[in-house]
Amino acid sequence: MYRIAHGDSRGLKDVEHFIDLVNDLPSELEGFFDNKNDIFIARAPGRLDVMGGIADYSGSLVLEMPIAEATLSAVQKTEDQTIAVRSCSQNGYVKFDVLISDLQALNYQGAKTLFSADRSKHWAGYIAGVFVVLACECGVKFQTGAQILISSDVPPGKGVSSSAALEVSTMQAICAAFEIEIEPSRAALLCQKVENLIVGAPCGVMDQITSHCGVENSLISLLCQPAEIKGIIKIPSGMEIWGIDSGVRHAVTGSDYAAVRTAAFMGYRVIAELAGLDVKSASDGYLAIDDGRWRGYLSNITPTEYEHEFSSKVPGSITGAEFLAKYNGITDMITTVDPGTTYLLRPATEFPIYENSRASRFAELLKSSHLSQHLDSLGALMFQSHAGYSACGLTEPGTDRIVELVREKQSQGLYGARITGGGSGGTVAILARAEAGSAVAEITRQYAEETGREPYIFNGTSPGCAAFGHLTLAAT
Repeated sequence: MYRIAHGDSRGLKDVEHFIDLVNDLPSELEGFFDNKNDIFIARAPGRLDVMGGIADYSGSLVLEMPIAEATLSAVQKTEDQTIAVRSCSQNGYVKFDVLISDLQALNYQGAKTLFSADRSKHWAGYIAGVFVVLACECGVKFQTGAQILISSDVPPGKGVSSSAALEVSTMQAICAAFEIEIEPSRAALLCQKVENLIVGAPCGVMDQITSHCGVENSLISLLCQPAEIKGIIKIPSGMEIWGIDSGVRHAVTGSDYAAVRTAAFMGYRVIAELAGLDVKSASDGYLAIDDGRWRGYLSNITPTEYEHEFSSKVPGSITGAEFLAKYNGITDMITTVDPGTTYLLRPATEFPIYENSRASRFAELLKSSHLSQHLDSLGALMFQSHAGYSACGLTEPGTDRIVELVREKQSQGLYGARITGGGSGGTVAILARAEAGSAVAEITRQYAEETGREPYIFNGTSPGCAAFGHLTLAAT
C-alpha cells in the first residue's frame, strides 16, 4: 500500500480515484509497482479553446481554459533498464515496453519511425517520446528504467487536447521521479516537440501551455511568439464557459488542419514577397525570411495593414505546384507544401490576422469594469471566429448546427459560440450566463434528436499541471 508522502490531492476526485487504483491494481497489472520505491503522480487537464484556435502557430494571442477532465500519470523508477507503460482504455489496459537505452539512442526521425511503424503502438509515442525529448533537448542520461501507469478522463478526438494532457502529465511525473528541474513554460514547449517531431501532429503550443500553466476558473492569455504568458483572466462571476461535443471526431493529425496550417505559412511567404523582405534558402527546402517588421508572425500584421497593402494581392487559392514554382517554399519546418494539393490561401492567411485582433479585443472586454455592457460584443467576436474557421474549411455540419442553436437561444443567456482547437469536428465553446445551464441542456437534447449523436458536455475547470505540482506516494 502507498500513502501520500508529499503533496496534496486538493480534493480532486480523479486524483483520489487514481491513488485508489495504484493501491488496488486489477489482476492483469498485479505486481506492476514494486512496493518499495516511491511513486510520483502528476495531473494535467485538457483545455477548452475560447479564442485564438488555429492562429496559435501564426503567433496570435489565444485565450484558453483548463477543463475539469484530466490525465494522471504515475512513474516509479526501477532497477532494470525497461520503460514499461500501461494505460487504461475502454477495452482494459494497453501496454508498451522498450529499453531506455534504445530510446536514448534515437533521434527525432528515428523515434517518429518507431512509433508510426505499428499503429497499435502509436499512442505510446506521446509517453515514451518524453524520454527522447529530454535526452535530445536537455542532455538527460537516464540510468534506469521506469514503470508508468496512465489514466485519463479527457475524451480523445473532441478537440480538448487529450494529447497535450497526456504529454504534460507524463513530463511532470518523469521529471519528479528523476529529479529533473524544468521551468513550466519550457516543459510545455518540450511537450510540443513530442507532438510535432515524434507523434507527427503539427499543433501549435497553446494546448501544452494551457495544460501545464493554466489556472482554475480562469483563462490563460498566451501570446504564441512562441509562448509568452500575458496574464491570467479570471472568469467573471455570473459567467460560465461550456463546451458541447459535436460527436464528430477531431484530429490534429488530420489533413484539413495540416493543409490550413501550411496555407497560412504560404500566405506569410506571399506577403513577405509583396513587402520586399529578404528571403533565403535555409535547410531541407525550407526558407528563412529576414523580417524585422512582423518578426515572422502573420498575427503581427494588423487588419488595417493587410487590407491597405496586401488583401487584393493574396490569391484566393493556389496549387502547391504553382506556389513552389513561384515562391520555392515556406518557413514552417513542421509542414510540407504538397504540389498536388489546392490550398485555400487567402482564408488561411486572413484568419490569424483577424483572430489576433478578435482575441485581443475579447480579452479587453472580459476585463472591463463595464462587462455587462459588452456581453453581446463578446458573443459577436466568437461568432466571427467561427465564421473564420468555416472560410478555412475547418467546420462541419455538426459544429455549425450547435453554433446555430446557440444563436437561436441568445435570449436565454447564451452570448456566443465557436468551434475549438483544430476544427473539423470536436467541441464548440459557449460563453453563457452562469444560470444558463438549462439552455445548454436544451441545445444538447435538440442536437441529439436531430443527429442521433449524444453530445458530451464540458463544464467546470481545474488547476493546470504546474499549479497541482506532483504527489509522492511512499510504501507503507
